[in-house]
Amino acid sequence: MLVLEDDENMRLAVGGSLRGAGFAVDQVADLAAADEALWVNRYDCAVFDRKLPSGDSLRFVRAKRAAGLATPVLFLTALDSVDDRIAGLADGDDYLVKPFDMAELVARVRSLCRRSAIGRPPVLRCGDLELDPASRQVRRGGILLTLTPREFAVLELLMATPGTPVRRDALIAGAWDEMADPTSNILDVVIRQLRRKLHHPPMIHTVHRVGYRIDP
Repeated sequence: MLVLEDDENMRLAVGGSLRGAGFAVDQVADLAAADEALWVNRYDCAVFDRKLPSGDSLRFVRAKRAAGLATPVLFLTALDSVDDRIAGLADGDDYLVKPFDMAELVARVRSLCRRSAIGRPPVLRCGDLELDPASRQVRRGGILLTLTPREFAVLELLMATPGTPVRRDALIAGAWDEMADPTSNILDVVIRQLRRKLHHPPMIHTVHRVGYRIDP
């Protein structure tokens, strides 16, 4: 369980209630720490405060969803308009308005965790290459590879449709946020790094004027 809340008293209260209900809880105070935690660990659920000094966690979750994040997210927020609720449910999985009852929060988190256990994504395979979205691990020929978050996101997008070209703009949109420049060479750099780490024989192929394709 990951709790993102910038207010220390609220963070401790939420974390304490969830631990008291039997959950293992990691607590962070900003989006950068949340990003690192999501990369290192697999969580059954996340509880995110909506408005933070480091940014809007809804936009953060939207970008992570595009990169393949499957962890259920419950937003905690003082924003209670209909539009805010709709936005929260569009990119998150539940929405609880402050002030709230801790017992209700625990009940909602428990429900999301059950849903997460049922809907864990399958392991992706292409030849001797294996990518596990849940554990964030990649192996080729049984050997564990060390990838950056961007490399993992691009590889996961390619492995979702092996043998089928994936457009450059789709890869950039899925692995970066909406501020990324589609005309830059950021994707080419990551592809070059992936090819080096995957070793021989090569699996990632350039499709002229389209993008890239992965084949065993």
